[in-house]
Amino acid sequence: MSKATRTDTTSPAQHNADSHDVIRVHGARENNLKDVSIEIPKRRLTVFTGVSGSGKSSLVFNTIAAESQRLINETYSAFVQGFMPNLARPEVDVLDGLTTAITVDQQRMGGDPRSTVGTATDANAMLRILFSRLGRPHIGPPSAYAFNVPSVRASGAITVERGAKKAVKATFTRTGGMCTRCEGRGSVTDLDLTQLYDDSKSLNEGALTIPGYTAGGWNYRLYSESGFVDPDKPISKYTKKELHDFLHHEATRMKIAGINMTYEGLIPRIQKSMLSKDQESMQPHIRAFVDRAVTFTTCPECDGTRLSEGARASKIKKISIADACAMEIRDLAEWVRALEEPSVAPLLTALGQTLDSFVEIGLGYLSLDRPAGTLSGGEAQRVKMIRHLGSSLTDVTYVFDEPTAGLHPHDIQRMNDLLLRLRDKGNTVLVVEHKPEVIAIADHIVDLGPGAGAAGGSVCFEGSVEGLRSGGTITGRHFDDRAALKETVRTPSGKLGVRGASTNNLRDVDVDIPLGVLAVITGVAGSGKSSLVHGSIPAEAGVVSVDQSPIRGSRRSNPATYTGLLDPIRKAFAKANGVKPALFSANSEGACPTCNGAGVIYTDLAMMAGVATTCEDCEGKRFDASVLDYHLGGRDISEVLAMSVTEAEEFFGSGEGHTPAAHRILERLVDVGLGYLTIGQPLTTLSGGERQRLKLATHMADKGGVYVLDEPTTGLHLADVEQLLGLLDRLVDSGKSVIVIEHHQAVMAHADWIIDLGPGAGHDGGQVVFEGTPADLVATRSTVTGEHLAAYVGS
Repeated sequence: MSKATRTDTTSPAQHNADSHDVIRVHGARENNLKDVSIEIPKRRLTVFTGVSGSGKSSLVFNTIAAESQRLINETYSAFVQGFMPNLARPEVDVLDGLTTAITVDQQRMGGDPRSTVGTATDANAMLRILFSRLGRPHIGPPSAYAFNVPSVRASGAITVERGAKKAVKATFTRTGGMCTRCEGRGSVTDLDLTQLYDDSKSLNEGALTIPGYTAGGWNYRLYSESGFVDPDKPISKYTKKELHDFLHHEATRMKIAGINMTYEGLIPRIQKSMLSKDQESMQPHIRAFVDRAVTFTTCPECDGTRLSEGARASKIKKISIADACAMEIRDLAEWVRALEEPSVAPLLTALGQTLDSFVEIGLGYLSLDRPAGTLSGGEAQRVKMIRHLGSSLTDVTYVFDEPTAGLHPHDIQRMNDLLLRLRDKGNTVLVVEHKPEVIAIADHIVDLGPGAGAAGGSVCFEGSVEGLRSGGTITGRHFDDRAALKETVRTPSGKLGVRGASTNNLRDVDVDIPLGVLAVITGVAGSGKSSLVHGSIPAEAGVVSVDQSPIRGSRRSNPATYTGLLDPIRKAFAKANGVKPALFSANSEGACPTCNGAGVIYTDLAMMAGVATTCEDCEGKRFDASVLDYHLGGRDISEVLAMSVTEAEEFFGSGEGHTPAAHRILERLVDVGLGYLTIGQPLTTLSGGERQRLKLATHMADKGGVYVLDEPTTGLHLADVEQLLGLLDRLVDSGKSVIVIEHHQAVMAHADWIIDLGPGAGHDGGQVVFEGTPADLVATRSTVTGEHLAAYVGS
């Protein structure tokens, strides 16, 4: 009997002793896990694998890492916990031997314009100290070089009691390096006033057209009842003073209908309430308004550096901190090494080591001023790793989610070395991964499955790489799979010409991308692939970009709503029961009145952590009880939304539930490998790869077009790659042109045409180093990609 399913007979004393060497999980039932019991060796590298949806993330992230974080949060005071997210205890009987878990995932870093690669690591902080010591002219403390600290001087007095002596007053001065024009954002905003109001109307006639400023609401009354303007006069008739007070007045306290409120001009109010927020966190209608009303341009005062004039003028060997942050990190590392200043030798050593870590991890082509929100998921994960490589902490559990995402085969060895280095410092390293190159270096492997969703959730294998190969699991059987080169390739039906492309690091690139075929764009990370495809292909080409970016929507959004599947389902229920379709929407008439269709009740406990509890009236089903009396094929609407895509495809494909429009959408979801998803699960629970395949499914019904896929193998198990290749073939054979940015050798081998960028990353890349068939690339072995593809296909 395997460790995953054995009966637990050890004594509590034995458990305490064993907990020094293992993380012991007993009875894990989070999501689709089926009462999983397992022991994971500490201070070892354990790789978790299995098909998409098999339960890897449920075990590693939602059980082990989540419980570690929850227990750590409970050590803080109730006041501090009030500022932390509420974490429920995972569905598990016993978790022994946990250590502090640090999750290094692929969640993109925040879109705050002041968040950069430098601020997300310690690099910027160390650079600021360096310039405060060596920069000339000397302009002040490290904060004087910080673009996220205001540069307004402040003064005050501190009273100090020294025994029986009189109080001593001390003054202080504090200053930062923020550009006053753009407030450290590097860009300035220009508001289109026609999107804020209709100047032919008065305020009382409903002139304001800003979301949340509806007539009669408090935002509206603040302006119409302020006394600064005549609410019955059309805005176009305002005097110069009235228009200034309406648009630019400084913050002023006043009473509106007996309520204390702060009045300020419409423009600063909009800037503070909407433009200072991360766009991804905005509600869709607010984001649409911002997209319409706002244009962003480089700040003319700081030229996009975000820094004050004084910070830009202070230099070390003719290099300002703005210049340093704009360098490619590998060049900056060389510059730092060339500085010979004994007074700051320890600082230079620490900064050099941090910058070298970027290079080691394959990110030397980035610059410290690169906005964090522009990094890909894989790049973001590797930037987060930088913080931990030099950490003095040991006996920590590091949890990684596909750390090779976005990495060329050439770079995977570097990542492996880093994972092993973390392990060798005495840490436990848990990695969710599909790549055979990473699985091969594991000390211990846990294979989950055997299938996805309800067919998964069990431990199928534990042991070594050799044991996995002979273990008979899906992963073991496909571990040594190799796609063969195509014997014949398709003939292009046309071409997409790119001329003089110079986006980012591209060097005046001229290239023809063939149409009507499967074209693969490859090259090492940072070589210019995305710049070529996303930044240089003409917009008129009718390109549909199917990437892994977050899907815009609320936490109520799910695959059924996103794909349009819910519409035919609602109509089918309505027709079968002779009622209105709106009854079968949890966002409309059918919503449970207690939770408003959310399925949970959110309770704010003031300074303590808020609590989300399942709605007792609808039991989390989201619908009013009366709606659940209506059935289609013996199922109510909540039961249908709880089905997997595969179950729903069968249900709507025949019998009483037969609904052709719903069945067609579900077939496309199965085609893209999402059969295990629940059609009603929140979109916020999907991985980047799952989001991309969901977007692809929605576009598959379109006729013709050019489709760009960005690393579609992300998150795919070895056994699923073959299915993806079949899908790409079907897309091309249906008349679509498919352009894939990809590192996976199986996709390269299956391509009709390859365009390889390089030869390196950053300023060492940006050139087309090969274009032709995969067979020609293997035959010539003229590039790094060619060498790896040749090794993969065994040539």
